[in-house]
Amino acid sequence: MSKAYFSAGCFWGVEYYFKRLKGVTKTTVGFMGGEIENPSYKQVKTGTTGHLETIEVEYDPEMVSYEALVRYFFEIHNFEQADGQGIDIGTQYLSAIWFNNTEERDTAIRVFGELTQMGYHPATQIREAKPFFLAEDYHQNYLDDRQETPECHVYRKIF
Repeated sequence: MSKAYFSAGCFWGVEYYFKRLKGVTKTTVGFMGGEIENPSYKQVKTGTTGHLETIEVEYDPEMVSYEALVRYFFEIHNFEQADGQGIDIGTQYLSAIWFNNTEERDTAIRVFGELTQMGYHPATQIREAKPFFLAEDYHQNYLDDRQETPECHVYRKIF
């Protein structure tokens, strides 16, 4: 199994969609990018920790490629929004791909370039992965546990 990390606004909606993608074996919501170790949701939602709401996607690379995950990531959120996602505004809701190695970085840059060539203006940041901190238990599988659907995310075919 391999792991990939994505931020695209509220992590509940991102998790909702990635859980449904063939080849994804597990999803975990949490935080990445800030300097505070083991931040709480209450701390992160202030927008002062430097952390972004992030999803850890565990996947089987024999069933789904990293590139396919990146493409899907762009199809499940508004990657052109620079200040958050939908009504969720703030630095903790920014769009980012967190790369673990140069191959992942190069893949993210290539797909970003394809979007630009298609006339889009991606606001997504491509950042080196930092330590991932789990969000509290009640955030895991949040929408599915409540039998709800995302408010700030919708799937739209791009590629």
